[in-house]
Amino acid sequence: MSSGSETPVDERAATLRDALGSRVVFAGDPEYDVVRMPWNVAVDQRPFAVVTPESAEEVVEVVRAATAAGLRVAPQSTGHAAAGLAGSGLDDTVLVRLSALRGVTVHPDTRTAIVLGGSHWNDVLAAAAPHGLTALHGSAADVSVAGYSLSGGVSFYARAYGLGVNAVRAVQIVTADGSLVRASAHENPDLFWAVRGGGGSFGIVVSLEIDLLPHADVFAGMLLWDASFAPAVSRAWAEWTASLPESVTSTLRVMHFPPLPELPPFLSGRSVVIIDGAILESDARAAELLAPLRDLAPEIDSFGRIPASALVQVHMDPPQPTPAVTRHRMLSSLPEEAVASFVAASEDPGLFVAELRHLGGAAARPARDAGAVSAIEGDYLLHGIAVPRVPEAVPAAAATVGAFVDALAPWTGDSLALTFLDGGADRVPGFGASIDRLRALKAEWDPRNVFAAANPVGD
Repeated sequence: MSSGSETPVDERAATLRDALGSRVVFAGDPEYDVVRMPWNVAVDQRPFAVVTPESAEEVVEVVRAATAAGLRVAPQSTGHAAAGLAGSGLDDTVLVRLSALRGVTVHPDTRTAIVLGGSHWNDVLAAAAPHGLTALHGSAADVSVAGYSLSGGVSFYARAYGLGVNAVRAVQIVTADGSLVRASAHENPDLFWAVRGGGGSFGIVVSLEIDLLPHADVFAGMLLWDASFAPAVSRAWAEWTASLPESVTSTLRVMHFPPLPELPPFLSGRSVVIIDGAILESDARAAELLAPLRDLAPEIDSFGRIPASALVQVHMDPPQPTPAVTRHRMLSSLPEEAVASFVAASEDPGLFVAELRHLGGAAARPARDAGAVSAIEGDYLLHGIAVPRVPEAVPAAAATVGAFVDALAPWTGDSLALTFLDGGADRVPGFGASIDRLRALKAEWDPRNVFAAANPVGD
């Protein structure tokens, strides 16, 4: 199926309208520019139509109506990684926004949660906290659970517990023929294997069952210095991470903040270097582990015991939709020369964030009963973010993050973190040895290539 369908555009629209009524929104409708807008507002996605279903049954109707009209289907919850999807071309695609399909049911006896397909991590954390539980969430509360989890999922617990995808126990998914099926280790196991990594290429996940973690609180926070301390702090962090237990997951960032009144004074118009993360140890042991970094006299030190649900606030991700261009690579090592290259490249004022995330540990070990993706090879994730304030600035922003990542090319490996892929220069599968089986299962479950995805399984 392709944009070259012989069915006239107006006939396809009429077929959708007949089946879905006012629930379908087309270009030219007053609400189109609102419902098509992703979280990453630098991406100008223009699908053939947009539908926002409110139940699994409505998702089934949308898929059946779209395929009857000769159209493709693309699931999207928040649109944090919208660039990859938009880059595939959406002029023959119905965008299925899952933002209305939210809700979480926690089962404290089994430490699991049933999560509707459009739910955000803040929904899960709010439901789990009263039971003294948390989850393998990311650094931002407003990221969708399904998109994050089924694409790997890198959290501040990753070195201790592995990737978020390994916490998925089952999914309810609408497949290309419009069926609502359950996939787990015992039901449709091939589909369950594929969706844990292959994500949106195989259907629309309307709910998933995930494991929760037995942590009511966690020792976490950040240390902050002026960016003039970046060389010393970066060297110390690299040495520190080389011998840490897997109970510690942290990041190092150099951040360049514009002079905006909405920013707190300690950030507005400044460049800073920050170390943040979580330590799954007692307060005394955590303080002992942090001592080498605290010896560098940070300007701000917020590390301490906090509710686990507050961990998503530590990384200071933007709280509202933001334009962004990103690129990343995994590093096989971080010797002194790599640290020096990172510091030099991070000085580019066109960057908003120059980041290194410490992984390895459980995040690098394939999980038992794993899906298509269950680990990321490499000990450090290199990540650059630029913020184009106007659409015309996107090419320059892409060049900036590309140059930043390329500066550390001598130490990069072949693996990628799927949740950090976002089109452009990173538009590569990133499925490693799983790709051949994924493509075979794509042909079996979606032979007409109905589903479009941000990280497509197909060629």
